[in-house]
Amino acid sequence: MRILLVGAGGVGAAFAAIAARRDFFETIVVADYDLGRAETAAAVDERFTGAQVDASSADSVAALCRQHDITHVMNAVDPRFVMPIFDGALAAGADYLDMAMSLSRPHPETPYADCGVKLGDEQFAQADAWTAAGRLALVGIGVEPGLSDVFARYAADHLFAEIDELGTRDGSNLTVEGYEFAPSFSIWTTIEECLNPPVIWEKERGWFTTPPFSEPEVFDFPEGIGPVECVNVEHEEVLLMPRWVDCKRATFKYGLGEEFIDVLKTLHKLGLDRTDKVRVGGVEVSPRDVVAACLPNPAELGPVMKGKTCAGLWVTGTGKDETGQPTGPRSTYLYHVVDNEWTMREYGHQCVVWQTAINPVVALELLARGTWAGTGILGPEAFDAVPFLDLLTEYGSPWGVQEVTSA
Repeated sequence: MRILLVGAGGVGAAFAAIAARRDFFETIVVADYDLGRAETAAAVDERFTGAQVDASSADSVAALCRQHDITHVMNAVDPRFVMPIFDGALAAGADYLDMAMSLSRPHPETPYADCGVKLGDEQFAQADAWTAAGRLALVGIGVEPGLSDVFARYAADHLFAEIDELGTRDGSNLTVEGYEFAPSFSIWTTIEECLNPPVIWEKERGWFTTPPFSEPEVFDFPEGIGPVECVNVEHEEVLLMPRWVDCKRATFKYGLGEEFIDVLKTLHKLGLDRTDKVRVGGVEVSPRDVVAACLPNPAELGPVMKGKTCAGLWVTGTGKDETGQPTGPRSTYLYHVVDNEWTMREYGHQCVVWQTAINPVVALELLARGTWAGTGILGPEAFDAVPFLDLLTEYGSPWGVQEVTSA
């Protein structure tokens, strides 16, 4: 396996650090628009090489793939670059993985009721081409989406006879010392997913949208994190899970906190969430890029972060026993908690980017072994969950199951 890792920032650098401890691949080419950053990330292992790439150009991605005989392209950059990297991989005859899918566009007339262009629509529109080429695009294989989708497959296969709701729930008790406002993940991506109309799926209705931050609820997260208010946010799980897992409803709720929500609302009111460029003096800039440039780099916050982050899936419905017979109502949270102190000590990367990065490394190892295999455009739900969860535990990062008695 010869991997092209596009993006040497926070998640990309964490991916490289995790992969360096494994032996399932021949080489990893770490590529970034900033060659110096790529070479720094590649310096962790002699099997790695740094390279420069223009992630906005499918031709640039394809040329780099051909130059290094790449078999698998791992996309670790902002979702605005999904399509050129996705197209470049197919053009070069390589398989493809990403942690976020092609961007959505709200419905022009009823954005808070109806879907416009959904997350991943541009990719799924090319499913026939990927199948015809005999290539695999494994989409949404970070932590959320990604591990949460693996949990959905596991719940359907092993825990539930009938699923009422697949509810992804994400929360933390992280604090960042010395900053009044310092997101632990890309603010560009956070603005995109939090201010777009959230998507919900229901079997009788299909996909539909609601206003941002709708349906607030308090969810009690495990391992000392405790109660966190969660709200609806646009996310890929809702667009992926119903394609492969039978359920009545699918949702995604994020534990943002009142202050974070207020900041995002203010950015929106001021137009600072916009991606189209405005002229300032003699320079054209994107307001969202300016916001990102003014905030601290999330990848550099690890030394001043404290606490844990939790990603998981709350599943409700009818449980089943080992023979597959229904056992009555069940409410279960499958989760993965990571402590920032541990990831900083063991890997030198903060917990949010590390938790995101470990999952595509696990997936690539399963693909290298032949344990996971397929063609076309597939989500994590399309594969057997048990080998993934076993290997995740082998990596030293176990997952958990908790019965939920109340929200």
